[in-house]
Amino acid sequence: MLDNSDSLRPIYICGSTATGKTGLSIALANEIGGEIVNADAYQVYQGLNTITAAPSAEELSQAPHHLFGILDPTEDFDAQRYLELATPVISDIQSRGNIPIIVGGSGMYLKFLTHGPSPLPSGDDELRTELERFSDAELIEKLEKLDPAGAAQTKLKNRRYVIRALEICILSGKPMSELKTDWEKSNSETEAHLRGVLLDWDREELRQRIQIRTQMMMDSGVIEEVSAHRNLSKTCEKAIGVRDIQSHLRGEITREKCQELIYFATCQYAKRQRTWFSREQWITPIKTNTDTSVDNLLTMTLQSILLD
Repeated sequence: MLDNSDSLRPIYICGSTATGKTGLSIALANEIGGEIVNADAYQVYQGLNTITAAPSAEELSQAPHHLFGILDPTEDFDAQRYLELATPVISDIQSRGNIPIIVGGSGMYLKFLTHGPSPLPSGDDELRTELERFSDAELIEKLEKLDPAGAAQTKLKNRRYVIRALEICILSGKPMSELKTDWEKSNSETEAHLRGVLLDWDREELRQRIQIRTQMMMDSGVIEEVSAHRNLSKTCEKAIGVRDIQSHLRGEITREKCQELIYFATCQYAKRQRTWFSREQWITPIKTNTDTSVDNLLTMTLQSILLD
């Protein structure tokens, strides 16, 4: 987790896909002497600029950018590795007396960067298999003995939740409720030093922007882009549109159906992003629409995060 105590602490530009984060981040970087750091799970890959809606070469030239197009598409990637790559980059920017501007919509990646990895232990297949042998009543009884407070907070009718709660207690050696309480307290202290904005669009307007972007992607050679990469990593294949385009390339769906599927998947992803960011109380929402200029967004951003 980063040290956010000084005046060069990062600024976070967050939002769903197609909300205008790139334009705002460039304007902000030029205004305050900042450097932009990617926080998108897929824009780290080389040769997939169209499908990931990565900044164009012209946009990249307008301000210093980091962690864009740095990985081969055959490599897997996750939030922990992102944290390991981003942390020294951000420290280097600060050492030059510049402000890191973290831009992206990948909530988990941002969460790792701002709050650090969760203290809850990862799942254990062997332990989970052992717990699956017990009845629902037996599992609930075990949880109530190990963590009465945690049991009271758990949906006991959901067997999966109960098993996960028991798993946490057993693997950590501490009640799940205690770990969560400590985590929430730590989060509260951390968030006092965070600053960021969320580009908040009307849902219908955003859907229209996504529709336009999807059409532009299809017209800009996205099918050929995906076709050029035969051995994509499991991470890359999760990028919206990749599997649909692969299906089209195999002759399973038409180009029109492919475009339709990409559009709907992007809308669904934007909805999930909106839900994720709505829980991050430290981020200041900025209402925006098609009439909001980049200059106006910049002014509102400066007012929100620099004049507090």
